[in-house]
Amino acid sequence: MSSQRKSRRRKKNAGGGAYIVLLLIAAGLGLVLYERNTQQPVHHRQPVAVSLPTPTPIGQSSATPVPVAASATPAVVTSRRPEASSAPAAESGAKLAIIIDDCGQWIDTERALIALPIPLTVSVLPHVRYTGTIAQEAADAHQGVMLHLPMEPISHIDPGPGEIKTTMSDDQIAAQLRDDLAQVPLARGVNNHEGSEATADPRVMREVASVIAQQGSDFFIDSRTAANSVAAQITTEAGIPTASRDVFLDNTANVAQIEGMLAQAGQIALRNGSAIAIGHPRPTTLAALTAMIPKLESQGISFTLVENLVGAKRQ
Repeated sequence: MSSQRKSRRRKKNAGGGAYIVLLLIAAGLGLVLYERNTQQPVHHRQPVAVSLPTPTPIGQSSATPVPVAASATPAVVTSRRPEASSAPAAESGAKLAIIIDDCGQWIDTERALIALPIPLTVSVLPHVRYTGTIAQEAADAHQGVMLHLPMEPISHIDPGPGEIKTTMSDDQIAAQLRDDLAQVPLARGVNNHEGSEATADPRVMREVASVIAQQGSDFFIDSRTAANSVAAQITTEAGIPTASRDVFLDNTANVAQIEGMLAQAGQIALRNGSAIAIGHPRPTTLAALTAMIPKLESQGISFTLVENLVGAKRQ
């Protein structure tokens, strides 16, 4: 075989080997692309939904108030003045009165509530740390002041100092109530703290109404902590301007749910002309009120002191 023929054969074999290598590379790339295209997508873990508690329906037993003996001061949400809504307000004439119960215990939160740009009423407990302080500051801010009268609950759990009990005689009831009223001399009205047992007792309520009338209190608000309360009936019969609570705002310490209860109070006010809502000095209640004030006002609802809803005259 000549050297020229051998050279041509080597070139031919070399060309065939290169072709095979290219085929193997192409096959490898094709396999990679196939696996990538057929790979399953990555599934990210979905967030777990949190179930929120449902507030106690209106008309049932009252909200569980903050215990008088509690010593912890809740963290305060800094109050900011709500911005006025740009939506035009309807001329509804609806009035909404906000009462803040259990005052005299958490001074910072109570001060922030008093500073809100609406009229509201603080209902102050007797014989607690800041009884006189918060009553004076509320009056100085032209807010409403009431005595939050401790009364015996059906559970018989101690509602705090100054309690009116069903086991008391008429004279004992009168003496205790006069002492409680003397603790909050700036109070223009009275509402019950707890009292699901006492407000259902006609004898107790007749004596309470008698003293309230004698002491010159302008009005009484039945907190309606029991469906069988006779408080409003008896104070009305005694000639005392009287009204009853429509909504408890903060059975649950959840801002969104408190906002929902404020919206419900607003709907009652639009439907009936007025409504009374009771809350407590809690940061969540402060935050909900701050958020809802412009929304309620944009619906044509105006805030007022509760005394204005019962016809009490300012001195």
